[in-house]
Amino acid sequence: MVTFIWTIQIISALLLIVLILLHSPKGDGIAGMGGASQIFSSQKSAEKGLNKITGIIAGIFILCTFLLGYGIIK
Repeated sequence: MVTFIWTIQIISALLLIVLILLHSPKGDGIAGMGGASQIFSSQKSAEKGLNKITGIIAGIFILCTFLLGYGIIK
């Protein structure tokens, strides 16, 4: 059972890295200081879905971390 949880944790960690890299950057860098950034921008449905999937995978990763870290699964 521990091997299964380790496998889930490794897969979720890799998926989490990929999903975080797929997010679009929110900051505009130096352009944001001059007022060139958009203050009110609507979030696309694809990005909302990406946020939801990222949250679910992060939750799975955290759950596996607690299960393995506290020795609940033996």
